Amino acid sequence: MVRVKVLLVSTYELGRQPFGLASPAAWLRADGHEVTMADVSCSPMPRAATEAADLIAFYLPMHTATRLALRLMERVRHVNPRAHLCAYGLYAPLNARLLRGAGVGSILGGEFEAALAELARRLDAGQSTPPPSPQPATDGIARQTFLVPDRKGLPPLGAYAQLVVPDGTRRVGYTEASRGCKHLCRHCPIVPVYRGAFRVVQQDVVLEDVRRQVAAGAQHITFGDPDFLNGPGHAAAIVEALHREWPWLTYDVTIKVEHLLKHRDLAGVLRRTNCAFVTSAVESFEDAMLTRLAKGHTRADFLEALAAMRAAGLPLCPTFLPFTPWTTRESYRAFLREIAALGLAAQVAPIQLAIRLLIPEGSLLLDLPETRAHIGLFDPRSLCYPWKNPDPEIDRLCLDIQELIKREEKRRTPRTEIFRAIYDLAGAGELPDLPLESRATIPYLTEPWYC
Repeated sequence: MVRVKVLLVSTYELGRQPFGLASPAAWLRADGHEVTMADVSCSPMPRAATEAADLIAFYLPMHTATRLALRLMERVRHVNPRAHLCAYGLYAPLNARLLRGAGVGSILGGEFEAALAELARRLDAGQSTPPPSPQPATDGIARQTFLVPDRKGLPPLGAYAQLVVPDGTRRVGYTEASRGCKHLCRHCPIVPVYRGAFRVVQQDVVLEDVRRQVAAGAQHITFGDPDFLNGPGHAAAIVEALHREWPWLTYDVTIKVEHLLKHRDLAGVLRRTNCAFVTSAVESFEDAMLTRLAKGHTRADFLEALAAMRAAGLPLCPTFLPFTPWTTRESYRAFLREIAALGLAAQVAPIQLAIRLLIPEGSLLLDLPETRAHIGLFDPRSLCYPWKNPDPEIDRLCLDIQELIKREEKRRTPRTEIFRAIYDLAGAGELPDLPLESRATIPYLTEPWYC
């Protein structure tokens, strides 16, 4: 007998089949609830399921997903005013006040599966729902024993981002071996929720999740861990087991620069087990900026890590944060020159040359007087503290580069050519010869990595 009708909603998750729907769906279905999953990034909102739901829970893992969900909540409340609304994931506790104002009754943090299951039990028993006061951001990260994600009802893997390789494309699956992070980078949205904690997903759960996705056609797996080497022993055991069972399967991971150096002995393990590339949030080549962000590495550390990865035969794909209140025209030009000099033009997704610093509620950057001097009041429409560069030309340059990237990506212009156009637009000087690499020389995902 069906107990509670639950609708789990994802609005955007970087072109990935949402782990954040499939994982709680397993818990809720195990308790006998009827679960419908709606990923509105690639399929319409199911009206019948919306009308019938007793509990509608929105997964908010990032900034864009939260903005889209807030727009959708008003429509959902109109279609089904009796349903209990819940928001869960990283951005839920950070935006609790706004979400309460949008009619959300329950706010759940980072480790949400057990809490969602408990909420459904309460609703099933007719018990009163949690009080309307916002849940502290540090709540909801208790350790839990995971269940294998249940992906039944999600769009097929072919509906999501694909891996581009020299001989074509590969179908991509997505899983998580850990959540949270040991580190306290000031600009990171994970930090206000996890505060230096990280939680592992049990190895047997990860492998069975991959097993089911391989059966569904996955040829490559993206590990969505904020940092794959927060637990190096756990990570190494998983990729070794992965490779033993599927020697042909490739994967990609995200790893901090300091972990690439601290655990450089694992580079050979990653390469041998078919890691296609490593993403690393480098953010800046300026030591002053890296200190401001509390990144835990220096420019010299990055250069050392890049050399180590190249020696191991592992492509390193850096991500950056080039536009901040402290960016100057010359510092941006120097940033582009450094990318060219290091031979990274083909390895950096063009959007990474136009990312603008996001300062959400709870950001540790708000603790810095030099940040507060540049920001305005919190903007509930954009879900962040707005800022302007002291030089208006820098803000205009950022917008112009973003437009250029949108236009050229639609034309499928090679990365090196887009880089050349951005270099010229910024007036960075004479560009040295760039390697004439095709877009797929370094494998990349068709949905660029950003929030």
